[in-house]
Amino acid sequence: MPRACVWLAVAACAGAPAATGVVAPATEQQFRTSVTLVRLPVVVRGRDGALLRGLTAADFEVLEDGRPQAIAHFTEGAPGEELPLHLGLILDASESMARDLPHAAEAAVRFVKALPEAADVTFMDFDTAIRVGRFTPPNYPMLFERIRGSKAGGGTSLYDAVGVYLESARSREGQHVLLLYTDGGDSTSRLSFGKLQELLRAGGVLIYAIGYLDHQRSTDQVMQQLRVTQIAREAGGDAFFPGSPRDLHEVYGRILDELVSRYTIGYVSTNGRLDGRFRRVDIRLTRPDLRGAKVRSRPGYLALPPGGWR
Repeated sequence: MPRACVWLAVAACAGAPAATGVVAPATEQQFRTSVTLVRLPVVVRGRDGALLRGLTAADFEVLEDGRPQAIAHFTEGAPGEELPLHLGLILDASESMARDLPHAAEAAVRFVKALPEAADVTFMDFDTAIRVGRFTPPNYPMLFERIRGSKAGGGTSLYDAVGVYLESARSREGQHVLLLYTDGGDSTSRLSFGKLQELLRAGGVLIYAIGYLDHQRSTDQVMQQLRVTQIAREAGGDAFFPGSPRDLHEVYGRILDELVSRYTIGYVSTNGRLDGRFRRVDIRLTRPDLRGAKVRSRPGYLALPPGGWR
């Protein structure tokens, strides 16, 4: 099958056996990472909310579990051709998204068109099951057809879908950005939210989430908004909850501005123990004139051994 477009059916329903051409649920995958170089995406906004550009490595300090770390790698903007950008799109096609799905699909198409530097796009739509395809730019017309052809129905395996994407990203070198469209509810995942949080901490995927909550019950909205925000923030990104289609233009502008204005900071940890524990990372600004600016990055990472999960 050509590398430009690979389409797999992913069985995520409870008890579904693994088979040829089927990716096992995230709970059955082996997740691996390397902590030789801890690489973190960083966004800095001033007190007025504007992105701060032109900073240098000397303007930052990195603390891991409270201990200073020496910055070994620093870039502003896209890291360059040595780290190609892999874009992920996850579209919630569950029954609860029926009213919002056509609009979310068109929004996903517009975002791909607005981000021309992506080396490829991994598209996933999910309900109870998860469907995965990867497309290179020459195959974008096929990608757009697949996105627009998504049909709503079934349960919501949100956590499984994000977990499967995180696993797929591990096999590709480069920078990974995931855009997630969902109403935030999860009803059929085998993966718990706690385990998903571990996978987010083990991976290097920057996640932006767009939540469609207007048609949800008011009693569910608070928890769903919290979950979607936690997924994005755990991965160093952010979550947005547009009230109308008109708001998406501003949301996309904010995301695209962050992608071209972000910093990437890398360091080799002074703690060489690969004990699988969570290492909390704090990134701070050192210049007094930047007091009040806000720094957003991943809150930390799991120091996993070469064999992955214990």
